Amino acid sequence: MKCLKKYSWVKVPRGEIPFHGKGILIYYMRLASRAAFRKGTARYCGYTNAVEVGSWGGGMVGLKSILEVKKRRDALEIMDELQMLGYITYTLEPDTKVLTYKITDWIVECSGKECSEGENIYTTPKYGFLCMPRNITERLVEKGHKFGEADAWLDLWCHTVFRDKGNAFSFLAPAIQYGKFGSVLTLETLGKRWKWEKTKVWRFFQFYCSYFPLHRLPGSFGCVIFNRFYPTQDECDDPSDEEVMRILELIRIKARNAHTEGTDNERINRFVAWKSRKVISDLEDAYTREEIQEKNKESSDFRDVENCRVAEIPPIIRAYFSHGRNCKNSRNCIYDCSSIDIGETESLENGDIGAVRLYSLMTFFDLDTC
Repeated sequence: MKCLKKYSWVKVPRGEIPFHGKGILIYYMRLASRAAFRKGTARYCGYTNAVEVGSWGGGMVGLKSILEVKKRRDALEIMDELQMLGYITYTLEPDTKVLTYKITDWIVECSGKECSEGENIYTTPKYGFLCMPRNITERLVEKGHKFGEADAWLDLWCHTVFRDKGNAFSFLAPAIQYGKFGSVLTLETLGKRWKWEKTKVWRFFQFYCSYFPLHRLPGSFGCVIFNRFYPTQDECDDPSDEEVMRILELIRIKARNAHTEGTDNERINRFVAWKSRKVISDLEDAYTREEIQEKNKESSDFRDVENCRVAEIPPIIRAYFSHGRNCKNSRNCIYDCSSIDIGETESLENGDIGAVRLYSLMTFFDLDTC
């Protein structure tokens, strides 16, 4: 699918979710991955519990298995923190010890017709997609929460755009963008957002380089970050440095008469937002012209080959002339370069020796001149 910035949710492949590292949102993703995608009933220790969409019902042992913690106290502390941040709501019945939690921001629109029928209410682990709200990480930013590695990973994923008219780089591959003027990022900007040091941000991208390749721009502009595993309708290859620099130069050419204050990073972000639409239009027109020229070239080459009346033969770089030195009487016999006796002059009609030599020359000269 083509997940654009205007959509309020984003798809995260369950098999790509990093179920390692630290961060409060890693537990949220684990809980969301095990929640029911369809209304039904769940069985636990002989009890039958009604389960709504986006919820889970079971016991403490099952909850610790989902969160991958060993102690009951740790599991309840995580659930309390997630509930305080507004990500989930949960209840624990003291009599039956049944724990039920519900994802507050569950996305129903992306479930599809496949989820409306069937017996299973829970998905297979690491299969399919998990739909996440795009603004799910903004709560941590607003509260000044220090991000973990899993939080930063999800923050980048939720701010990925593809084929957005305000970001020409997103037409090369899915790109990270924070707001309207946040297509070109710096390590300092991300460090301020995540409450990290610059060196830690750099180590993060070195560790997750297979997910988020980083392309540095010249000077102090910053860098463009792409999302390699973002689900799109078309397959996208990793853009090269030449392609990224071509987009940058076109944007700078379009904005050569524009004047704005601020740092180099702030100015280039404004130029990208202002001039991307024009750059995309010019690139599409150039691509169309190249396609037409290529088709015309192919058709002209076909006409040339079709009109060529000379048989295609491999190029010959040498030709040999027989002077008849091996003949006792050069007037009575003619040899070609392979010493093949063509015949006596009397056997030729009207004694046309020149015609025989002309035939020999035509055989050994390269006549592929079409």
